[in-house]
Amino acid sequence: MFSFLRSSFPRVHSSDLRKYFCPFRKSSSSLSWRTHTCGELRGVDVGSQVTLCGWLQFKRYDFMATLRDAHGVTQFVLPEDQTRRITLSKRLGSAYPESVIKVKGHVQRRPKDKSNEKMPTGDVEVVADDLEILNNCSEQLPMQVHDHTNVTDATRMLFRYLDLRSSRMQRNLRRRSEVAMKMREYLWKQHNFVEVETPNLFRRTPGGAKEFVVPTHQPGQFYSLPQSPQQFKQLLMVGAIDRYFQVARCFRDEGSRPDRQPEFTQVDIEMSFIDQGCIYRLVEGLMQYCWPSDLADIRVPFPRMKYEEAINQYGTDKPDTRFGMTLVDVTSTLKDSGVSVFESTSPDFVIKVIRCPDGSKHLTKGKLDHLQTTCQDKRSIRFLPVVLKEDGSWKSSIEKHLPEEAKASVAEAVDAVPGDALLLCAGPANSVNHCLGFLRLKCADILEEQGIKLRDPDCFNFLWVDDFPLFLQSEQGDSSEDDVLESAHHPFTAPVVGEEELVYSDPLKVRGQHYDLVSNGVEVAGGSIRIHSSQLQRYILETILQEDISGMTHLLQALESGCPPHGGIAIGFDRLIALLCGEDTIRDVIAFPKTADGNDLMSGAPSEVSAEDLARYHISVDQKGS
Repeated sequence: MFSFLRSSFPRVHSSDLRKYFCPFRKSSSSLSWRTHTCGELRGVDVGSQVTLCGWLQFKRYDFMATLRDAHGVTQFVLPEDQTRRITLSKRLGSAYPESVIKVKGHVQRRPKDKSNEKMPTGDVEVVADDLEILNNCSEQLPMQVHDHTNVTDATRMLFRYLDLRSSRMQRNLRRRSEVAMKMREYLWKQHNFVEVETPNLFRRTPGGAKEFVVPTHQPGQFYSLPQSPQQFKQLLMVGAIDRYFQVARCFRDEGSRPDRQPEFTQVDIEMSFIDQGCIYRLVEGLMQYCWPSDLADIRVPFPRMKYEEAINQYGTDKPDTRFGMTLVDVTSTLKDSGVSVFESTSPDFVIKVIRCPDGSKHLTKGKLDHLQTTCQDKRSIRFLPVVLKEDGSWKSSIEKHLPEEAKASVAEAVDAVPGDALLLCAGPANSVNHCLGFLRLKCADILEEQGIKLRDPDCFNFLWVDDFPLFLQSEQGDSSEDDVLESAHHPFTAPVVGEEELVYSDPLKVRGQHYDLVSNGVEVAGGSIRIHSSQLQRYILETILQEDISGMTHLLQALESGCPPHGGIAIGFDRLIALLCGEDTIRDVIAFPKTADGNDLMSGAPSEVSAEDLARYHISVDQKGS
């Protein structure tokens, strides 16, 4: 029937298809009106006929302007011919800044005294032979599209479509795209992973964060949006998809923070027949492969640190190892020193200290008082700041009560010198560690505000943190009854090999095969070796965590159906990109983020739904909000 079509087109071998559809030279102007981008022209292009498209950035005098697109800025000038200049000048004069225009013309070299070394295209300019206004902009925009414009985050999010034009957002989103593509290439081409999309409409997962619910037409029946594809990736392992990955959208119904959004992206990875070392080597290779060439190289293998070591030395399980000021235990020195705040019979009582270099100069009384107020919010914590005077003596509320020998021992333990400040904390070990871990970062902020460089922004200190406890004491436990436990990671994490029996006899002593990848104080990724025994998984869910397992029948049955040993990791893609872009918040690497309250200022989401729509889902709204 369509034989005439075969005779109308040349026969093309599949290996030659790229000649027709894929240009050999990577170009941002292929399949476009333009011949070049606004950041592309150089001296070698002098004399070439070009077409540029973009946004009118500045107009200078009545014959010169700059055109901007996502790739850069090019200056164009009107021709010397007066007739043509007058015509084009009127056309240009009617266009407001940020209007979309198309310029056709030829490239000429700028006069030497007019070149601009700050612009990649600063040696050349385009002489416009024709100029077309594709879409004129409003005379007054709600915000200016300049890199130096100082606008609030709320304004940026309200007019995000304008904010996206800035070179900062263009750089961030293009870096995000490039890293994602390289990750896919590494996993698929080099290690034969299969990319599988998993459902976003699921059911509640026990443990973990709060989940968004989605109503259905069935009365009282709801979906849940997954906080991760955890169960699906394990089911894929049962289904012999032994190397899976996905750039997954995930959802958590929690308050937004600088490093968290209600909807976020993670690179989800799962493998069968592996141990922790296999995951470590895979991720280290992945990071090297996708690492931007303009950043300092990273070295593998990444260092490893036990969870207990991280907590004891840095006060957190995601330590920033770019600077010192580590926590030092001085319990043996101060506990029996005769100072009442250092006395306790609790076996969990510790006294620790951090040294703030030149703290006497930079930690003013007001700042010390603020730090003390912060520590008083912690339960059972005693905070004691000490300033070392120039003669080495102490300035502190306990200086008269503490023997000189004890003072010297504490100073020696942290290598303190005159002019330093010491921050002492006493109390339960867990509370002291977390309090001093927080103070360590706050002191670093204060010192860097004074110009003291501690954390090199161009340095990326990756390390693995592992040997986490499998279970933690739940804060919801009732002291009058048996203690309630919760998973330190999630309920599908396997215990360390050899400690399986402790799950049944002494679960708080069990370590889990959980691991986090940390860089510069940011948790970049987290994962674990999973439980592949149905019996063990059932016991942990039902007996230890006291979860209702009626909704987990499918997973438990799958584990009984020939489930291979497996494990995986999820890379927090938004956090990683924020780290690579030098941004403090993941909002600046997401095209359309939410506010701290989970609102989209630009569109007004979430919004009300009509009573008719609610009735379709058998829902009514309590207007009192009770």
